[in-house]
Amino acid sequence: MNGLEAVELKLSEAREDNLSFRTDAEYFQKEYVQEAKILHLNKAKKLVNICKKIDVGFVGAMVLEYRNEGIKLLQTKNIDEFFTTDSDLKFISKEFNKRLSKSQIYKEDVLIARSGSFGKASIYLDEQIANSSDIIIVEANRKEINPFYLVTFLNSKLGVNQLLRFASGGLQGHVNLTILENLQVPLLGNSFQEAIENIIKSAYNKLRESKLLYSQAEQLLLDELGLHNWKPTEANTEVKSFKNSFLESGRLDAEYYQPKYDELIEKIQQTEHYTLAELVKIKKSIEPGSAAYQEVGIPFIRVANLSKLGLTEPDIHLSEKEIPNINSLFPKKETILLSKDGSVGIAYKVPNDMQAVTSGAILHLTVTNKKVLPDYLTLVLNSILTQLQAERDAGGSIIQHWRKNEIEQVLIPVISMDKQQEVAQLIQQSFQLKKQSEQLLQTAKQAVEIAIEEGEEKGMLFIKNAGYDN
Repeated sequence: MNGLEAVELKLSEAREDNLSFRTDAEYFQKEYVQEAKILHLNKAKKLVNICKKIDVGFVGAMVLEYRNEGIKLLQTKNIDEFFTTDSDLKFISKEFNKRLSKSQIYKEDVLIARSGSFGKASIYLDEQIANSSDIIIVEANRKEINPFYLVTFLNSKLGVNQLLRFASGGLQGHVNLTILENLQVPLLGNSFQEAIENIIKSAYNKLRESKLLYSQAEQLLLDELGLHNWKPTEANTEVKSFKNSFLESGRLDAEYYQPKYDELIEKIQQTEHYTLAELVKIKKSIEPGSAAYQEVGIPFIRVANLSKLGLTEPDIHLSEKEIPNINSLFPKKETILLSKDGSVGIAYKVPNDMQAVTSGAILHLTVTNKKVLPDYLTLVLNSILTQLQAERDAGGSIIQHWRKNEIEQVLIPVISMDKQQEVAQLIQQSFQLKKQSEQLLQTAKQAVEIAIEEGEEKGMLFIKNAGYDN
């Protein structure tokens, strides 16, 4: 037994809450067993007994029902830790929404992805009614449990580990209703739950303010370029000579020659502008072999972990031994990460030196021209001005690929340095608020874990010592 981890249990203990009578070692990991005992000591209740509703949103193909505007449709990819995201948001008609009455989402519903964003729970706080696809909707019974406390518990290690424990084996990465209904949730005092609610609401408000400031920066950019009300033309045909099409671009696909792209380039050329290659040095990253993958080690960031608002925690790490000179691959402070494969054209500026490796689908851009500030350039790369150029270049294939030589020729409009600094200040304030929001959410999670494991008094003391005593 030297070096092995063993857990000794009575048969009655092994069968307790063991819905599928699992006997594998993974199910009886020491951490899972210890946490189950803690929940039992706290007289936890099954989720089904403290909620008004636990149901699954629409399951099936919905592509034909997508609309350019209408009722928001939340999908698995929109479920993040604590709050939903607007990433690649879809819409459906009011009529289709009415037909999907059981899939409708209301304010303070708790949402859990059945797969994909595994182990994450969001609380819906928008006023606007939404609908859902392949998402579990939980309506808390306010007489039994505070939904803000519930979403915090679900995102804590005590909630996530229960899902991991019961959804492992053949159901790895998939949550079904039976698993969720039997999830054990300890009911702490109303005062403590209300304290958690206040923290989550404060975090949400800071996040909203952060997004508002970022939108102001985007608007300032477009206003300065005289593009405040500009929308790409919807015309989809254009007559071009062979000389002005294939001989110039090497492209034969009709999508490349849509009028909106020429219209965009014309708008940019009316301002001071440079190609991206004239503003930055572009460095490629690597795509390590699977032998370098491991559960712990150097974080490996893929396009799925990248957004214009930050990076999510990667689930893949790399072995230092498998990659020579791995330190040279770490992004430095103010490096702009830019995706070139899959979801192309996502840019994020690294605020500090990082000990992480990005995939080969992410380029590293270092500003070399004093004409632009890194924050300003990052905003332009994420704006419609660059996104349309990326769409033009990388279109026409199932998996989008934006070639390095195309990226180098992207046109970047440059505004005055005073306005760039104004834009940069808004962006920095936005990210500072986002960081504060994340810190509050982390405080809430830790407070819940402490209150359950060590008592509510210590949980409340942790909240006060963390600087949040509301």
